[in-house]
Amino acid sequence: MRRRLFLTACINSTGYVGGSHRMGSGSPLRFAEYDHYLNATKIAHAGVFDAVFLSDHPALMTDASQRPLHSFDPVVLFTALAAQVPDIGFELTASSTYNSPYNLARRIATLDAISGGRTIVNIVSSFNPAVAANFGSAPLPPREARYRQAHEFMAVFNALFESWDVRPSPTAEGAWDASGAHRLDHKGEFYSVAGPLNVPTNRQGRPVMAQAGASNDGIDFAAAHGEIIYCSLLSLEAAKSFGSEVRTRAQRLGRSRASVKIVPGLVPVLGRSHKEALARHEAISETGSEEGLLRRFARGAGIDYAGLDPDAPLSADLFQSSVDQQRPVGFTDALAALIRHDSVTARQFVRRLEGGHRMVVGTPDEVVEGIVSWWEAGAVDGYNILPPVLPDDLSEFVAEVIPRLQQRGVFPARYEGATMRERFDLPLPVAGEQLRAAP
Repeated sequence: MRRRLFLTACINSTGYVGGSHRMGSGSPLRFAEYDHYLNATKIAHAGVFDAVFLSDHPALMTDASQRPLHSFDPVVLFTALAAQVPDIGFELTASSTYNSPYNLARRIATLDAISGGRTIVNIVSSFNPAVAANFGSAPLPPREARYRQAHEFMAVFNALFESWDVRPSPTAEGAWDASGAHRLDHKGEFYSVAGPLNVPTNRQGRPVMAQAGASNDGIDFAAAHGEIIYCSLLSLEAAKSFGSEVRTRAQRLGRSRASVKIVPGLVPVLGRSHKEALARHEAISETGSEEGLLRRFARGAGIDYAGLDPDAPLSADLFQSSVDQQRPVGFTDALAALIRHDSVTARQFVRRLEGGHRMVVGTPDEVVEGIVSWWEAGAVDGYNILPPVLPDDLSEFVAEVIPRLQQRGVFPARYEGATMRERFDLPLPVAGEQLRAAP
């Protein structure tokens, strides 16, 4: 398979920006309407997106000024969408901290069977005490324990998919042969699971696994289990360094470097002119002007705006991560990496990212160049496109950017590969591979 750009579309809620429910077409409550997600998926399908993506956080964010970011259960929602929209893949997020391996594996295997192998699973370790409070009275486990649990979770999850030798077939007596399904009898620190899974293996063996951790523990987890790596990458050099580090760690665990695809988030902000795109950014951020963007930056960084020189190089010391923070460590580290690698000023900083992910602002041609330049440099394999407002910005991206990418010959004009393993040029899993990788 020749190298080509991969694109997934994030269809969370009413869009990527916090005030998206106040913008664009549709009801402010469309985050809780099935037809909204069906429409967004159909738009992404028209743009030949490889998959639609949903993050998940099983706790209500109660700031009424922001759209509720997560609402529907991704497995249930994607099962309904898979029955109505062909070709496109479905990437869902699930917590290893607050799921059981058997129950999640059974639900995912069902979705994968219904969709014909179009499932990608993004396994995350929960970091918010508000999530812990929804699953009992026990406090959120410390980070080290959560990652230890996550590795065991993946060992059991993968083993459940491997508990069938092949898909069942009729015997001479006309009954299916149960000898191809094997017990696990797993007994570990966190889980005791007998197995086997009661859903047979399908054509892609097990779903493609994604991972979004970017802390040191998160990179170790991604290297052991991740095939598609979602991340926040704000600098070209930081992207190259991150991809090399993940692949090197994966290789040390006996995995192929080619089995790891780097697919960071990207926020496109389009305008008919560059000036119009800048104004659009100020509007969707609800800051109203470049000064408003700088004031927002100063508040977030804990800087007195009156003393901020917007054209002086920033210090990476502004962004220090801690192991117990409630914001993903990878976001904070990406901010520091941007300043270290690119020596940006505050005025440049506020135009390089939105909400923690890289932003490209400009005309369709400028956005295409921002997308293709990193891909051609080998820093990324694709992007998770984060439309600021849904469905409007996704529709504009499909109308204006996708045809230009296709004309450049870097993105397909039609769907290729029925399963996600075929689509992303990923090998069929080797039995026991992930079990050996887990510490």
